[in-house]
Amino acid sequence: MRDSRPQSIEIFFDQTQDKSMLQHVQQRAIVLNKLNRAVQSILPAQLHPWCRVANFRQGILVIETANASWLMRLRYEQSSLLSALRAQILPSLTSIDIRINPSLAAIGGKFVQESSNQTKETEKPPVRQLSEQSAEILRGVASQSPEKLKKILERLASLAGESTRSTSR
Repeated sequence: MRDSRPQSIEIFFDQTQDKSMLQHVQQRAIVLNKLNRAVQSILPAQLHPWCRVANFRQGILVIETANASWLMRLRYEQSSLLSALRAQILPSLTSIDIRINPSLAAIGGKFVQESSNQTKETEKPPVRQLSEQSAEILRGVASQSPEKLKKILERLASLAGESTRSTSR
């Protein structure tokens, strides 16, 4: 059973053992981070923000994912991921356990939103223009419409050949 009594913080930095407890935690975090990078390099790019390596114990790699739909997508990739990881860095890997962690949905959502904002800034939407033929059709419809609608359609038809960006309401 675990000892739950308060302990001095000095035991984390105690150098009398081979490694201090803090060094052990740090080395474990580094190993899991390297493993996460290896898994990310094997998985398809669309899965990157939605999954991460949570743990590796007793030959089982634990991967967390944001929700059930990404869990199913990861299960399709599981066998290729298992064989690739065995060949590259983990010959002792026996299986992969995939679990849902809803907190990843918020992290993945932020990542996807940031990347989509960057692409929106670099890409300009196409300029839309009203053709002369469409303007003539609008004028024909306007001639048979009530007065209020007639004014609106004629104003729209007068924009033929101009980009819709240059208009203001």
